[in-house]
Amino acid sequence: GFSYFALFGGVLQQTTTGLPATPATLESTLFGLGIGLLITLVFVPFSYGAVAYAACEAALGRPVTASGMVSGVLRRYFQLLGYWLLIGLMFSVGICLFPLWIWIAVCWVAVMPVMFVENSGLVASMGRSWRLVQGSWWRTFFILFLMVLVFYTARIGLSAFIVIAQQLLTVVVSSFILLAISAATETVVNALVNPVLQIAVVLIYFDLRVRKEALDLFQLAQRIPAPLPAR
Repeated sequence: GFSYFALFGGVLQQTTTGLPATPATLESTLFGLGIGLLITLVFVPFSYGAVAYAACEAALGRPVTASGMVSGVLRRYFQLLGYWLLIGLMFSVGICLFPLWIWIAVCWVAVMPVMFVENSGLVASMGRSWRLVQGSWWRTFFILFLMVLVFYTARIGLSAFIVIAQQLLTVVVSSFILLAISAATETVVNALVNPVLQIAVVLIYFDLRVRKEALDLFQLAQRIPAPLPAR
């Protein structure tokens, strides 16, 4: 994001001001970047799944607690991680296939809510989401498009302040420490703005079920028991 761009900009600035980056500086920068990416990867299921789980539980009329959110995500940790790695891989391979990835991503929009509400595995949740979106793809796409605009507007606004602070810190701290700080602040920013998008995804899931299956949330809340541990 902006923070990593700013950090590498600081390294490049050293080379253009007569202070070439030494191998030690580049090594610490790459090592810090690797640590930051690893931390981000480990917390991806919590960053994107915790709010979705809480929203699903609230929609079903169940009490939501911090411990319940953690245990709910842990039960589906590797499935959530696999889902987001697959989404990231799709958008990283082939710009020419970008329209196809958009189409697939919209069809898989309800994967996480299906996991939590219907206690399904990753593959079953993908198929279930695909069937729910069928016939409502454009409507779902435009809703997601508007929510993504709100998401990135808020994210860019918060990230701008962090970039300014990091540019000031480049004078007094090493690139390794700065990259570690960047990873932490990136996580904080995501924690503040991700709920907007994740709650919208849960609402889309229930809206699709209401429209396609005449779902009654009150009956569903009385019929569905507490989620069982994943097998």
